[in-house]
Amino acid sequence: MKIIIAYASCGTGHRRAAEAIYNYFKENCHSCDLEIIDALQKTNFIFKKLYSYGYPFLVNHALWLWHFAFWLTSIKAFRPFTKILIYIVNRLNAKNLSGFLIQEKPDCIISTHFFPSEIATYLKRIKNLNSKVVNVITDFGIHPFWILGGTDMYIVASDVSKEQLILEGVQGNSIKDFGIPIDSKFLKRYEKNILCKKFEIKPDKFTLLITTGSFGIGRIEEIVDSLYKEVQILVVCAHNKILYTRLKKRNYPNVRVFGFIDNMQELMAVSDIIITKPGGLTIAESLAMDLLPIFITAIPGQETENAKILTKKSIGINIKDAASLKDIVLDFRDHPDKLKNMKEKINELKRPFAVKELCNVICQGSIRATC
Repeated sequence: MKIIIAYASCGTGHRRAAEAIYNYFKENCHSCDLEIIDALQKTNFIFKKLYSYGYPFLVNHALWLWHFAFWLTSIKAFRPFTKILIYIVNRLNAKNLSGFLIQEKPDCIISTHFFPSEIATYLKRIKNLNSKVVNVITDFGIHPFWILGGTDMYIVASDVSKEQLILEGVQGNSIKDFGIPIDSKFLKRYEKNILCKKFEIKPDKFTLLITTGSFGIGRIEEIVDSLYKEVQILVVCAHNKILYTRLKKRNYPNVRVFGFIDNMQELMAVSDIIITKPGGLTIAESLAMDLLPIFITAIPGQETENAKILTKKSIGINIKDAASLKDIVLDFRDHPDKLKNMKEKINELKRPFAVKELCNVICQGSIRATC
């Protein structure tokens, strides 16, 4: 079976989910001919740059415009217009991607972003492609761009996500709430004492992990300043070099500062709570490691929807200011039973074996193509 796993490099979550799928299939489905692609690399230069850099630019410099665009494209009354616009834009800019898919003729296309899904389902509708198309939705909320005729299966984060798709008219038997695919390293159990020694922190002290995505945005300095005397803090600045430099210069006691890392699972393993933006992948990884998330700096749109869904499930807490955050963190520190009760609820929502279940469905051939 020939399988193409496609993502779009506009935010790290889509890529991380695609890589998790690719790596698991490679290790466990030896009969599959696998290829992973960044769909944007098969578009023209201008489109690729606008798509890749447009999102981070808007998030960092024009958040109101991103919020407006997300709202506009979510409103049902505007969908005919937005879908026509997307259709025209994609037809003009994705000819190379279309040609690639037609030439490769994969048996299955697994997509972690709606852009390659839109191209694939369009080619199916005009009879230029006969592949099975699987949409892996990497958030708990469902944006309308994911809902595409010709999709054979939707992999969603939770039962709430499934209900949203059904309300949009998607057949329930084509929806699997396997969860968001995550790397297998988040499923392992780590020796806390060894890792604490590695990070030079105390294993018996309450530990806070702060990470706000690849942008390193938010009022992180204010949070660290309000809590460093009370708890141990691990801060991941990612690509925000200015934040990294400023925190390192302050040389806070009980604080460890990191730049861009590839061992987030180790930091999660030694932490009691994670303070984070509510990105779909980070939430799924945190829940897999039984780590309670507290949400800050949610980007309007999918992230605010993620936070809304989880807080409604009593899994995670949505915070708007550093003062209330301090009170909540210290309350959990001083009342471990409260934290334990919150963590028990995580088991109701977490779906740590999404990739395994997806692999079983694909390899057993229980998915039928629709045209």
